[in-house]
Parts: sequence; structure tokens; C-alpha cells
Amino acid sequence: MRDKPKRSSSQWVAMLAKEELPAITSIASILDKFSNDDRSSIPKLSKVILHDQALSSCLLKVANSSSRSPVKKVTTVSRAAIFLGIQSVKNICLTAKVLEGLLNSKRLAPEVYERLMRLMANAFFAGLLARMMVPDYDESTQEEVYLAAMMYNIGETSFWSTGNPLTKELIKKAGMPKIAFEQYCASVAGVKFKELSVGLAKTWNLGELLVKSLDQPQSRTREMNIISLSNQLSEAIGSPPKNRAKFDQLLKDVGKTMDIDVPAVKKRVEVTRQLAIELLGSYNASVLETYLRPIPKQQDFAVQKQVLQPELSAEQQVILTVKSLSELSKSSRNVNEFLSVTLGNLAQIFHYHRCTFWVFNSDRSTLECRQTVDTEGQPLRFMGEFSLQDGDNIMTYILEHGEADVIEDHKHPKWRDYMTFDSEQLIESGIICLAPVKINNKDIGVITAQYLDKSQAFGQDEFSHFSFITDHLSLCLSLASRKL
Repeated sequence: MRDKPKRSSSQWVAMLAKEELPAITSIASILDKFSNDDRSSIPKLSKVILHDQALSSCLLKVANSSSRSPVKKVTTVSRAAIFLGIQSVKNICLTAKVLEGLLNSKRLAPEVYERLMRLMANAFFAGLLARMMVPDYDESTQEEVYLAAMMYNIGETSFWSTGNPLTKELIKKAGMPKIAFEQYCASVAGVKFKELSVGLAKTWNLGELLVKSLDQPQSRTREMNIISLSNQLSEAIGSPPKNRAKFDQLLKDVGKTMDIDVPAVKKRVEVTRQLAIELLGSYNASVLETYLRPIPKQQDFAVQKQVLQPELSAEQQVILTVKSLSELSKSSRNVNEFLSVTLGNLAQIFHYHRCTFWVFNSDRSTLECRQTVDTEGQPLRFMGEFSLQDGDNIMTYILEHGEADVIEDHKHPKWRDYMTFDSEQLIESGIICLAPVKINNKDIGVITAQYLDKSQAFGQDEFSHFSFITDHLSLCLSLASRKL
């Protein structure tokens, strides 16, 4: 199967838009003709909706839902359009067709269907959570944030809805860590899920905010942060992470964004969940209700998710990482993208407790912590710096020697001259691998990968893989830097 020519990103997008989800493409094209701020378009839009009985019924149900709270029951499409406003009507129509189109997917294996249902429920909940987080925004911006959050992962969701033979092959590896699984899917299908999302967002003209949040994630506006948080929260509620602290931090981040405390966040999330259940009924998508779970309790974090076990060995995952970096060198010059792949995969393949990239400050006198991930490849808050001018330490050692090394016993005589207070604080009682990161033979920083205690088995093969991946990172960064 893998020997067949792979579709390009544009071919995948065209296939999804024209062959798999034509109803969504059609309604998106129709809705695009009506300006969000042109109230004179309401009668024409109402006539279009009236031609679709199911859509008309859905619009009236949503208009009369508790979230809209009409003084009198809305009984006609034209009144609903006036009451809701043209942008809300367009979003309701698009939501209805997206849910309908995906739910009508045929020829799906049971495990693929299960993943599709979960992704759809997460997306719908994420949209409502995003709107929940911006109560003081004008209605137009609320609608834009809702749509962007709901459609953020439309590429992956659409992919699983196709019934393509690839879905049956790829779902077998669904137990892999998230980042590794996404990269595996990209290597087999020939396209990243995010590329599909960008392509569909542009094809369906879903708005600049969505495209920018996918295409330029480094532009961290408040709205884009909310889109990311809402999707993270929706996913974490549906499938609680193993680490309770990570979930608690997510709630704190939402509270900080909304300027409220965590108990208030929990109350609003539950109100939003109940609203989501009500609205799914209005959209004739009640089948998704069971996937909208309440905020997890302590026992939910202790239960291990029943997932398929990954079938790739460490060596296979290393090869996949190398392929991912090589492909990235052909399409990107963004150093952060290369680092995210490297740190995330190192952590997930070898279960390092902490993987960090340290970057030079402006005058190259200090190495500062730039990016850190935990054992699951997820961002981790970690602060630290090493002076490069106040004598030797483990960072000056690795930069001077120019190649990867490992410190298994920091009390060994070899490291006596480098064990500063900062070095010992970083290593604690564990093991640390270090490697310089270079672009065209010029150091740009250091990667460290750590076990914070010595209970984790560590061998020469692991260090060889670490060294191989970090060397390949420098090679790919150098290749990418030479492209125009």
C-alpha cells in the first residue's frame, strides 16, 4: 500500500472538499456570498435556508435554545435570521452541515468510527468553550473565535471520515504518543493533518483567524491562545492525561485568561457542557453526547486509557523522527518547528522526564532555557540559565567538545571541574544527555535530555540514538538555512 504514489497536500484537500464532503463545500460557497455586516442580505439568506428543510429546522431549534434566550419563541427562518444576526446564522448553517456531513460517513472500521466521533465531540465542545472564554467580546468576534476553535482540527477529523484504506492501517498505531502518531500518519499518508486543516480552511473560506492560528501559531494573540486552550481543555476532559498536575495547570491557564479562579472556571465549563448537549440535539447529533464528559475527578486520572499499544520499536521511531526532520528541512526555516519535533520525539521515544533547548542570549554570554517538554512531549514550564563567562560548567564543556555526551554520575572525577551549583541543580540525582545544536557549524544552543532519578534504565543504545537525532537536527537546520 505504501509503495503507491502518495497524494500531495493539495490533492488531499481537493479530494476531501469535492468528493468526501461536497455538502460542506457547497454550503460554504453559498454562505461566502453573504457579508457578515450586511443586514440587507438577511432576506436572501433566509430564502436559501428555506430550500433545505433540515437546515431550517436546525436553525429554529438553535434560535430557541437556552443559549439564545429569545423573549418569544422564534417560529420562522426570517425572524431567526433577524434575531440571531447574519454571522451567527452562517455559523449555525456551517456547523449543521459539518456535523451532518461527518456523521454520514460510510465504510468506517469500528475503531475509526470511534475516533471520528470523539474528535467531532471534542471540536464542537472546543468551539463553545472558546466562546465561553470571551464573554466581554462583541458578538462578531465571539462567533469568529467559536468557528476557529471548532474547525481547528478539521483536517484530521475529515481524514478519518473518508473510509480510505489508509485509515484502517493508521488506526492500528493510535496508541502511540500523540506527536509520534501524527508524524507516523504524515509519513504514510504523505500529508500532515495541519496541512489539511489549512487547506480546507482556505477552500471553505473559514476566516483569517483560523488560518492564522494554523499557519502562524507563533503569533500568540489572545484570541489564538484561546483557540489553543479550548481545544486542549476539550481533549483533556474527554481523555484525561495521566498527569493530574498538567490538567490543573490547564484550568489555571483558562482562569488567568478569563481573570477568574479555578472553581469559577469549573462551573462555567460544566454550564457549557450542558449547553453543548442541548445544542447537539438541535443539530441532530445527539450521538455525540456520550463523548461530552464532566470535568474529570481524581479517580479518572488514575484509570489508564484503553488504547491500542504502539507497534513501533524505538529504532523505528528514531527513523521516523529522522524522516520528519528531513522533510521539514525541505519546507521550513522555522527553528522552533525543528526543535518541537526533536524535543517531543526524544521525550516520547525514550521517556525522558525533561527535554530542553538552551539558547544563547544576545551577547552569547549566557545559555537560557527556551523550550522544555515533559515525558509525553507536552510543553513544560521550566526556568534556568547558565553563565558562559564565570568559569567552566557542563554547558561550556559540551560547547567546547562539540559533540554529544552523557553524565550518568555527576560525582565521577571526569566532571569534577564542571559541577557548579547550577550544574548540580539541573542534574539533581539523575542522568543527563547533552548535545550542541549547530547551524553551518556555528553553535546556536544546547539540547539536554534528562531522567530526574536513576530508576530509569539507560544504555549505550539510547545514548547513540540521542546523539544520532541531535546530529541530524543540526544537519537539517543547516540545509534549511541555505534555502532561499
